[in-house]
Amino acid sequence: MNKKAKIATAAAIVGISALGSIAALAWPDAGPPHEPPQKDMVIDKATRAEVINNVIANLDRGYVFPDKAALIGKDLRAHLSRGDFDGIGSAEKFADALTDALQGQSHDKHLEVRYFQEAIAESPDGGLSPQEQAEEALHQKQVNYGFANVGRLHFNIGLLELHAFGRPQQAASRIAAAMTLLGDTDALIVDLRECRGGDPDTVMLLASYLFDKPTHLNDIYFRDENRTEERWTTASVPGRRYGHARPLYLLTSNDTISGCEDFAYALKNAGRARLVGETTAGAAHAGAPHRIDAHFMMFVPSGRPINPVTHGDWEGVGVVPDVRTSAKKALDAAQLAILEGMLPAETDPMRRDDMQRHIEELK
Repeated sequence: MNKKAKIATAAAIVGISALGSIAALAWPDAGPPHEPPQKDMVIDKATRAEVINNVIANLDRGYVFPDKAALIGKDLRAHLSRGDFDGIGSAEKFADALTDALQGQSHDKHLEVRYFQEAIAESPDGGLSPQEQAEEALHQKQVNYGFANVGRLHFNIGLLELHAFGRPQQAASRIAAAMTLLGDTDALIVDLRECRGGDPDTVMLLASYLFDKPTHLNDIYFRDENRTEERWTTASVPGRRYGHARPLYLLTSNDTISGCEDFAYALKNAGRARLVGETTAGAAHAGAPHRIDAHFMMFVPSGRPINPVTHGDWEGVGVVPDVRTSAKKALDAAQLAILEGMLPAETDPMRRDDMQRHIEELK
């Protein structure tokens, strides 16, 4: 997956609103991948100037680093005055050019401009229109709120494959069901290799099943409100708690992004999980989509995570795995680590021999 596709996919699943309580927002859906691409639109100099001025205004109001917002705004005005965008008559290419300019200055993988063929409805409160809410609800249902697979591997190792952290209202029952099915396993692997982000409340909910007591995860500092919201696992969960004692491994790839990185970074630094695979995408900042005009929107990161252990986050650098290997080999590597940990305590000779053979096969 190329950079823009990766970022767009993440943004389509997981923006985080910085207004009031945290709630995931989505870009208006441009249509499923199998549908024809959007029809491009010809734009003129006045439209380009209006879009750029509105982009700068949104950065000034909400971008997580005000000093960087000022530098980005200065850079965009310089591009405009030099006529650097004058040769771009395509709306699609202009959105790409703006995204490149924004990320070239900020290196922020959530900072993006997108073009939409269909006119973007104005919302009085800045949130999603009823049509967009309906589209998002359908999309969430079609991807089962991010829950791709629940299974059990050899030697009673549980496997939970997540493609996103869906809305907590619907994801909560799926988490409870999954943790019931996995409740008697001896170890657990959570596969985040194709996980494109999600709702931070769902991240916190799933994490709550994996600890025995309330544990401090990643806080979020909101620049526009100048406040920090602490994020802790809960003392109780609606389903069967998995707890802290059993081994937990998380599989990661270069495509693991945003809310899925939040989950991995929090559990790694809390000492609860070991990560196996590739360094993740490096998109940490929280934010929300903002309408620029009838056909352009931008994602404005307005908050940043603060981990209680590292006092930082994974923006631009990703979450580094404990066991480095390719994404393709990560599942085998995690099973190998789990079985090598189990083998010394295994007392059944036949099971021990079988385990040893499987270890050799995985090497």
